[in-house]
Amino acid sequence: MSPEFATLTTDDLVTGEAVALDLPAASLGARIASGLIDLLTTGVLLVGVILVALVAAIDTDAALAHVALIGTLVTVFLVFPTVVETLTGGRSLGKLALGLRTVRDDAGPITVQHAFIRALIGFVEIYAFSGVPAFFSALLSSRGKRLGDYAAGTYVVRDRVRLQLAPPAIMPPHLAGWARSADMTSLPTGLALAVRQFLGRSASIAPEARASIGARLADEVRHHVAPAPPPHARPEDFLAAVMASRRERDQARLRREAELRRRLTSRP
Repeated sequence: MSPEFATLTTDDLVTGEAVALDLPAASLGARIASGLIDLLTTGVLLVGVILVALVAAIDTDAALAHVALIGTLVTVFLVFPTVVETLTGGRSLGKLALGLRTVRDDAGPITVQHAFIRALIGFVEIYAFSGVPAFFSALLSSRGKRLGDYAAGTYVVRDRVRLQLAPPAIMPPHLAGWARSADMTSLPTGLALAVRQFLGRSASIAPEARASIGARLADEVRHHVAPAPPPHARPEDFLAAVMASRRERDQARLRREAELRRRLTSRP
């Protein structure tokens, strides 16, 4: 598949409908600023929890005080960041202030497992080694990933970005009748994304490459459509008809589901 249209950049997130969204990875400066806020928050929390633990264990033996200290460190460096990022959908206090968010490598929301791994590795790379490994890892990564992100399969994006979606494919009038009666299965995510990118960029592709790419994509899409399109249909028109028909069918399905929910939840 040609890299002119089929290659995702590192800043592309892909939705379930295979739409590439431009949510750029957070810059190193933004990561450092949010990290400093989190570091300050953690320091304040650590002092507060230690004071409470010392007051509670002041009249006890040394072993209990030692256990209280370990519990304090676990709470501050592991439990607190894990709970905060899990409940806020990947946002620590620093990320909330800077408009950042942690997502999985496949762009989905993180879970408690991802948050815990990031916190666990973060204790080593940020606190034990003064943030040096995290800095160089983020500096060398195209997505600004620290070691905890590599271990958890996550990265940080700028959340306050207006999304620009490509215009949807328009149904070619001469293929509308065929598209309405054809059986179409869902296209694989990579193929659907390649078709969408090709249709959006076809005007800027050289005519020879445009014809070759369109024919190859049409051959792949035909495996998911029955019956085949009319013989006279150009590959670009066929691809546009498939994408437009899939969109119309998905919208109709969503309307039916919404109507069914309304009927089930409406009071008699």
